[in-house]
Amino acid sequence: MYKHSLKRLLNRSSYLLLSLLFFVTGAAKASVGLTEIAPTATDGTITLYYPSNAPEQQIHRGRFQFNLAEQAEPVRGNGHLIIISHGSGGSPWVHADLARSMVEAGFIVAMPEHHADNYKDESQAGPVSWTLRPAEVSRAIDAVGRDPRFAALLTLEKVGVYGMSAGGHTALSMAGGRWSPAGFKQHCEEDLVNDFHSCVGLIIRLNGGMLDGLKKWLALTIIRSRFSDTTMREHHDPRVAAIVAGVPAAADFDMTSLQNPSVPLGLVTAGQDRWLVPRFHSDRVLAACKTCEAVAQLPDAGHGSLLSPLPPNLTGLVGDMLNDPPGFDRTQMAAVDKKITAFFEKHLLH
Repeated sequence: MYKHSLKRLLNRSSYLLLSLLFFVTGAAKASVGLTEIAPTATDGTITLYYPSNAPEQQIHRGRFQFNLAEQAEPVRGNGHLIIISHGSGGSPWVHADLARSMVEAGFIVAMPEHHADNYKDESQAGPVSWTLRPAEVSRAIDAVGRDPRFAALLTLEKVGVYGMSAGGHTALSMAGGRWSPAGFKQHCEEDLVNDFHSCVGLIIRLNGGMLDGLKKWLALTIIRSRFSDTTMREHHDPRVAAIVAGVPAAADFDMTSLQNPSVPLGLVTAGQDRWLVPRFHSDRVLAACKTCEAVAQLPDAGHGSLLSPLPPNLTGLVGDMLNDPPGFDRTQMAAVDKKITAFFEKHLLH
């Protein structure tokens, strides 16, 4: 009888152990859900990536292909939200790998579509958009908090913000950085040739030809006519508790305002960035900031190396600015995504 009781006890223990292992491994394999919050009269679509238990399926978005659980029911993760602010002309798809890393750590990730500076409409890229973006981030936090699918799964007392390029400008603004359109104008007057695409975008390039003088004159004429406002822009949202800026547009900031950011601020830099030349942008922030953390410094990376996935088949000037430099190992970006995620875990979960 003793032997039978022991056998039953061992069988029961094995069953409990197997059940526990199934629960743990099942939780570790939670899928990444995808949904949207519809646009409003004031704001664009908000794309959300989030933990789910539904199976992932292959979906297509433009030139991209993903495995995601579209419109799946969300499940509770770690209870915290991260907002990702895309770059000029950006979309919710070029940060999908980073979003997956964050979701696998339990975060809900929301990407607002910035007004008139997204892949559908780039008519107000630059300082006009930079003025609007921080408030768009705050309203995105509000929108996710009101959504009945996510409200009960989140606490909004400690929210993270990640931004890349123009989104990095947004991130620095959320960290207490102050800037003005006149500061942008001053930078372009002083360093137009050396940081040309920061000032004019990807419309034209200097190629050493006889028209370069006309291009420079035209660029400065437009910049001076549009960006003379000296009013300092700043934005404060007490819910934002940790921020990472990737290759940020930063030349127009008053660097004294970034010496001691209001919250933990991390930087991701790319040494071969030709769109936002580091010595005018990310390097200046790192030099000025006393408490910033260099989350990842990538000496061989270009501006578009932080796009993960990178849009395929980019050609012309866009390709020159965004395609990876020769010799860059893109496989390392998975580790960079994990470093960014770990930064938010450190500062939001503890």
